[in-house]
This record gives sequence, structure tokens and C-alpha cells, in this order.
Amino acid sequence: MPHFFSNKRLILLMVSIIVLVALLGFSMRERDAITFPEKFVRDTSGIVQSIFSRPAHVVAGFFEDIEDLLNVYEENKLLKSRLDEYAAISAELASVKEENKTLKSMIEVEESLSDYVMRTALVIHRSPDHWTETIGLNVGERNGIEKNMAVVTSEGLIGKIDSVSEFTSTVQLLSDSSRTNRVSAMVVTNDEPVYAFIEGWDEEREGLMLRKIESSRTIEEGQLVMTSGLGGIFPRGLAIGEIVEIEPDEFGLTYNALVKPAADFYHIEQVNVIERTSANLDELLLPEKEDEEEEDGGTS
Repeated sequence: MPHFFSNKRLILLMVSIIVLVALLGFSMRERDAITFPEKFVRDTSGIVQSIFSRPAHVVAGFFEDIEDLLNVYEENKLLKSRLDEYAAISAELASVKEENKTLKSMIEVEESLSDYVMRTALVIHRSPDHWTETIGLNVGERNGIEKNMAVVTSEGLIGKIDSVSEFTSTVQLLSDSSRTNRVSAMVVTNDEPVYAFIEGWDEEREGLMLRKIESSRTIEEGQLVMTSGLGGIFPRGLAIGEIVEIEPDEFGLTYNALVKPAADFYHIEQVNVIERTSANLDELLLPEKEDEEEEDGGTS
């Protein structure tokens, strides 16, 4: 009798396995519609999953909201500190502007090396053969563009106007390796600025060369380089780049620095052309020369 029940259980187990395999094979075959038992199982499991998933989502969302709230608090705290810094800088800037205005009125100076007029232009031409040398703009003489005007992007100085036609113009980029491509520059330090010249482009290191830095002056990596306004072409204060490397020159009398450009010379779509409004040195000295010639003619 026990042996019979044991065999009966074994037969029942085998039948159950056969039925289960048959059901699996039936459910896995390609069909246009599912059976009612499958629908019932799916719907039932879906309802159960919904019952348990909604509270789980609520709990998870609650902790996510707390995390977002903490992040917002930290961001708000940081923005408030930045806002305080901005307010202090704005107040200091306003004070400096007012002081500068007062000093100008005291010495009757109406011009500054930083004075300029800005005109917007679009890049309409860039030759692959001269990708790092020149770009073409959609403005020309009709728009008041003249040779040697500075050209900048929102990031910093990129070059100067090289040639002008009636409606278009060509820009010589600072990345042009020509040694005649020079910019009178200055390194911004905690003390007096250090004056030097941007001359040439290092193709291997992809940086501008700052040359003729006096050996008695000290500069450091990370310091900003800007236009000095003393070259007669560029106004003062246009961003050029940041010093990334310092090295002695070949003669040892001065030293050079590699400058990482502030502007991206490879992706240029829109630029601003800068017209310096302060007079150049030659124009200021010309009347004095004429007076000297008249005096020499009168004495002789």
C-alpha cells in the first residue's frame, strides 16, 4: 500500500511536468491572440504590481524630493554668496568708474586707450588651406570697416582686419604664424602690468608666443594677458589669453611665455570688429613736427 501511494505521487509529478511543459510550449509559440487564462494571469499580476509599485514610487519620490530640496538649498546658498560677491564687485566698479570720471574731468582728458566702437559681423568664408590664418567677414567699407581694426569674439581677441573691399573684409588671425603678426600686450599682475609683444604661433603646442619680456620682471603661469593699447591698433583691455608656460629666449636677455588663447580659433561664426576711437601717437605728434619745421625755416 505505501508502495502504491509512492508510485502514484511519482506519476502525478510526471503528469504535472508534462502539462507544464506543454503549457510553456503553447504560450511561447507565435499567436495572434492570447488565451483567457493568460489574460487573467497577466491582469492579476499587473494589478498586484500596481498595488505594490505605487507606494514604492511614492516613497522613492519622497526621498528624491528631499534630495532635490537639499541640492536646491545648497545651490541657493552658493548663489546667495555669489550674489553678495557680485553686489560688492558692482559697487566697487561703480566707485572706480565715478573716480575715473572725476579724474578725467580734473585733467580734461576726453579719450582713453580703452575707448572703442563695436560692429557685429558674420564669418562667410574660411579656406581649408588657410584655416589658421584668415577668415572672411560680411562687412566692408560700407559698414565703416578699415584695415588694422581689431576683431574679437565673446571670448577674446582673434585678430585684425587685413584687407577691406566695399562689402566684405578679411581678418588675419592671431594664429597666423607670420612674425609680422604682432600685438602690443601686457600681463596682468598684482603690481604694475608687464609689457611685451605677442609674436607668432606655436603650431605644436597650439599657443601664442609672448616675447621680449624683461628679465627683471616676474610673471607666473595662470596670469592673464591683454592688449596694452600702446601699439596704436588695438584698444587697451582686450583679452588675449592665459600664460601656461615660461621659457628663456635664445639670447638670455629676455624670456618668452606660451599663451593659451582665450578665444577658440577653430570654431568662429560671429565676431565683433573694434574701432579704436582714441587718437594714435603719430596723429598727435604730427602738428608738433609741422610747427618745428616752420620754426626751423624761420630761423634759417
